[in-house]
Amino acid sequence: MTERIRVALVDDQALFRAGVRMLIQSQADLEFAGEASNGLEAVDLAARERPDVMLMDVRMPELDGVAATARIVAGDTASTPRVLVLTTFDVDEGAARAIQAGASGFVLKDADPEFLLAAIRTVHAGNAVISASATRRLLEQFSSRSQRRSPAELQTLTSREREIFDLAARALSNSEIAEHEYLSEATVKTHISRVLTKLGLRDRVQLVAYAYENGLVSNGTGGNGTGG
Repeated sequence: MTERIRVALVDDQALFRAGVRMLIQSQADLEFAGEASNGLEAVDLAARERPDVMLMDVRMPELDGVAATARIVAGDTASTPRVLVLTTFDVDEGAARAIQAGASGFVLKDADPEFLLAAIRTVHAGNAVISASATRRLLEQFSSRSQRRSPAELQTLTSREREIFDLAARALSNSEIAEHEYLSEATVKTHISRVLTKLGLRDRVQLVAYAYENGLVSNGTGGNGTGG
């Protein structure tokens, strides 16, 4: 049997935690790895239980989800959990800052249970949960205070990698990029991996955040939902 995905939950509302805990425990491929009610407890939980994925509320006492996420992802990368932010509002600067701190995406608290489960599995697979609507609006709001600039590390990208970067920054999926560039999905995935390495980014959500921060997002229609 395939090893189960260990999921931890951080939220200051006991009733919400109970509901999510029951949902996770109902899945054969998921294992509940513990819960915390604030950011400080979350950091301890991550170090103690080493979950694969952490569901992280943004607004909590003691230490908020942004600061907790930054502390958690700054640890040993071999055992660092992937953080999936939980938020009440689809346009929430706190969620944007959590993504910049190292979270791999965000899910609304009132999302369908199946969407939350799919997001957990997507993040665990090494991909990122990117919303073509809410996440982009979120990052556009943050980038409204940024100026267009071209960081030095962008010059290390080949012309093909820069094309892939531009499309990924618009939240296009691998299949959409492959169709646009007449490449195989495997080739696109290889290019994405090289781009992330050269720019020092952890995943595609950070790539989108990086592009918005630096005013590098070109106009166009984004992708849909989760991206690989």
